[in-house]
Amino acid sequence: MGELTAVLDLLRQTADLSEELVVICDSTYAINSITKWMPGWKRKGWRKGDGQPVQNLDIMQALDQAMSTRGGPVRFEWVKGHTGHELNEAADRLANAAAMAFRDGIEPDGGPGMSANADRVPTTQEAKVAVPEPDLFSLVEEGPTDEEHVIALERSLLTDAVRSDVTAVAALLHPEWSEIGSSGRTWGRDEMLGAIGPLSARVSCDVVSIERLSPDSILLIWRSVSDTGSALRSSLWQRVAGRWLQRFHQGTREV
Repeated sequence: MGELTAVLDLLRQTADLSEELVVICDSTYAINSITKWMPGWKRKGWRKGDGQPVQNLDIMQALDQAMSTRGGPVRFEWVKGHTGHELNEAADRLANAAAMAFRDGIEPDGGPGMSANADRVPTTQEAKVAVPEPDLFSLVEEGPTDEEHVIALERSLLTDAVRSDVTAVAALLHPEWSEIGSSGRTWGRDEMLGAIGPLSARVSCDVVSIERLSPDSILLIWRSVSDTGSALRSSLWQRVAGRWLQRFHQGTREV
């Protein structure tokens, strides 16, 4: 949802511009929703091809209105995330800092925006956010090992705070992420981002083993336990541009 909200805010801030707007985005879910799927959803009364209601309906309808009423053309350009693209990396840094600011109850840095004043002196709260810039949802003390950091990230994916924010989930999944669920269903990254939400019941992550396969890859074997049962799970984490991202996940229910 955060990726959609970011595009909506950009469209609204530039609504009166007649020049072409180029939206550089690493989310194919956001781009396809606006440029490919939306006309079909509207024809079906804002329902998907399987008859289910469109996720994030309020934001989708607001995006539709923003696109149809703006003063100039819009072109979307996809870039692969976490690969060193200057603007994409800058957006990630600002998003990470904003998430940490929200967690700490302080005002986030507003970023350059459309009316930035280069001479403005940052407030004390903004300075706290600007430096240093910790990783998104790093829930462990300073100086953890890579293995401890991966375990903390895995557990964060079970929290409502992360699962209710598509941007937070996207920041933890590799661009080529995939999953084989405990039901046997295969999932792609865009499918997961479109369907993920808070869990219906509390789920714990009990570590079974953790193994470094290479300097930049870690295999975590863990057991999920909830009121409805347990499952053995494996998660492959890869380090990309200094950040640990989940590359693959698989779950098998225990009898």
